[in-house]
Amino acid sequence: MSICLIATAAFGLESVVKREVSELGFKDIKCLDGKVEFSSHNGDLFDAIARANLWLRSADRILVKIGEFPATTFDDLFEKTKALSWEEWIPVDGKFTVTGKSVRSGLFSVPDVQSIVKKAVVEKLRQKYKVEWFKETGADYTIQVALLKDMATLTIDTTGVGNGLHKRGYRARATRAPMKETMAAALISLARYNGKKPFFDPCCGSGTLPIETALIAKNIAPGLSRKFACEKWKIPQKTWKDARAEAYAAIKTEAEPIIHAADISLEAVELAQANAELAGVDDCIVFHHRPASQTILPSDSGIAIINPPYGERLGAIKEAETLYAELGKIFNPTRWNVYVITPDEFFESSYKKKARAKRKLFNGMIKTDYYQYF
Repeated sequence: MSICLIATAAFGLESVVKREVSELGFKDIKCLDGKVEFSSHNGDLFDAIARANLWLRSADRILVKIGEFPATTFDDLFEKTKALSWEEWIPVDGKFTVTGKSVRSGLFSVPDVQSIVKKAVVEKLRQKYKVEWFKETGADYTIQVALLKDMATLTIDTTGVGNGLHKRGYRARATRAPMKETMAAALISLARYNGKKPFFDPCCGSGTLPIETALIAKNIAPGLSRKFACEKWKIPQKTWKDARAEAYAAIKTEAEPIIHAADISLEAVELAQANAELAGVDDCIVFHHRPASQTILPSDSGIAIINPPYGERLGAIKEAETLYAELGKIFNPTRWNVYVITPDEFFESSYKKKARAKRKLFNGMIKTDYYQYF
């Protein structure tokens, strides 16, 4: 089986990631629950790893798929894991750990699964490198074993554990419970923003939505200002140099998007401005300090994406419902396309308008709906 790549995705965003993968020119694209599998368009796997990490906006991380096979016993898991070509990826000084998960599998003990895979990989590398003990002083390689209905999928994480693709590098600080950058990019993609229409976020918080909008408008690769775990692997440095040069050349320096953002908190606005400066897009976002109820639309039409605050206490719930009603009064008479993400199941009632479309998403661990008004 040829080695392919996997872009992992949050629940409900698989189709968004698939579209991004397709737009990058990759082939053999397969959309599955929580992930999108694909292969290089030109046969250069290293180039595909670099470009996928640099450019995918809505994916969580990029994995190299080393192997996939049925495993109903620990002996199966050991022998089939050992048969894979780990030596093609992990050098003699490589430092590797194993993470795992098991869903509806007879091999339900994740610690045991991880231990078996670790032993199998060590045994394979011992045979290859003719050593009994590994120093593990080199680059990090995180092996992931995922068991689903007795089918084992083994991968190596190219992005970096604890350093997912949402960590663009521009959000030094954030407001409480900020939206992930990858989720923000997906919401913008679902709104079909192309950099031409005005954009507005009346509840911007630390600025993630307007900043991601600006990155899209200027065609700035989201991973351009950060590093990845696989940069210390055996991937030629020229591959990364060429991929980054291509990304810099693709930036639309002449783009002048119309992007406005506002928040009721002055601290949040100042933080959003600082984050926009770190992202290099502060020149194309206009920030306002004002409550959403006093929104002044920057043009006759455009795209608005709103991540309003919501409450769990009775008083906070009433405040949220009042805000939804005020937003409805502001946007309903206009020609703006409005998108609202909220866990409030009664949002439409407060907003006083039924959405043309609704999409279930998970914002972090919170189940939400993405209400769409065209």
